[in-house]
Amino acid sequence: MALVVQKYGGTSVANAERIKNVARRIAAAKDKGDQVVVVVSAMGDTTDELIELACQVSKQPSERELDVLLSTGEIVSSTLLAMALRDMGYDAISLSGAQAGIRTDSAYSRARILKVESKRVVKELEKGNIVIVAGFQGITGEMDITTLGRGGSDTTAVALAASLGAEACQLYTDVDGVHTADPRLIPEARRLDEIGYEEMLELATYGAKVVHPRAVELGELFNIPILVASSFTQNPGTLIHGGVSMEVRNKVRGIAYDLDVAKITVVGVPDQPGIAASIFQPLAKAGVSIDTIVQNASINNITDLTFTVAKSDLAGAMRVVEPIAKSIGARQCASDSKLGKVSIIGTGMQNTPGFAARMFGTLSQHNINIQLITTSEIRITCIIDETRVKDAVRALHRAFEVEMEE
Repeated sequence: MALVVQKYGGTSVANAERIKNVARRIAAAKDKGDQVVVVVSAMGDTTDELIELACQVSKQPSERELDVLLSTGEIVSSTLLAMALRDMGYDAISLSGAQAGIRTDSAYSRARILKVESKRVVKELEKGNIVIVAGFQGITGEMDITTLGRGGSDTTAVALAASLGAEACQLYTDVDGVHTADPRLIPEARRLDEIGYEEMLELATYGAKVVHPRAVELGELFNIPILVASSFTQNPGTLIHGGVSMEVRNKVRGIAYDLDVAKITVVGVPDQPGIAASIFQPLAKAGVSIDTIVQNASINNITDLTFTVAKSDLAGAMRVVEPIAKSIGARQCASDSKLGKVSIIGTGMQNTPGFAARMFGTLSQHNINIQLITTSEIRITCIIDETRVKDAVRALHRAFEVEMEE
């Protein structure tokens, strides 16, 4: 008898009929003799609707109260799913994140899981219950409810799979797996049968929305294979795991893009020790995540420092950086919120030359200007004008022949 952890996204449980469809899929797993733990997201656009409602009653909703409010979305879907299963004759029980033992730090709206105390889940499984856990949420040591950030239900599912010793974690959504590019943008994008943790983490971090990066990190850390598949079809999906071919692939595996990019440039910065720290430490304290950082070559001990943040963080970042820039004698602090990024990703880049040249050449042929470049061993990312991002994805997908079978 295997232990199966499944997760169903918001579109999969968006209405009563879809909840019943999910219940039938769960029942099929139970009928195989498996123990089943299910993590669910809030129904459809519930989270967005709750945020909008909060903003209607408060100009600046308390972070603590907002997390309590948002956590109710998953409570609704988990209880309804348990009801549907019981109506089908299956023993099922719903648990909140707190009841399931999801312990987190106290960073409201972006909490990280510290540990999973899964005794209650194990107890319910031993009773023969299908356990339905509200995703996206946990509880602090002070018994305050927290949420894990967008995509947090993926992280809940993989964390539970690791804690319970599950053989795999199955993430069901509205797409039938991981593709070489966004299939809504590139109809010819090919579904990958399998992909390694490293490549998937880069794809997820740099724009692919199919699975949350933190879930991939946990999967790799605890060696939990993750299946990404559709809840609306029986297609096999994509398996994310660590046992992909030992041979380094001599090609790009996927193209990712992200339109949530803003740039800040501090012009005329004194080139001396401690200046970067004086800028980035206050940003970290303010909870602003930094992506790309570029510092120009120093001329007469003066340089320019450019970095990117999420568009939603731009205003807050500027409030932090502008007074610092003034205090260190920088000439000005400029920003640009009309940017995006496009990335090519593949382990084949580790040992094979020519990928950067082909990427830059392709963008040049399509008259797409590159503003910033950042790389890892298996990724090259270009920051470009947001209006050209989709053109860049299409051009790069063709240039690297990503749609071709391996």
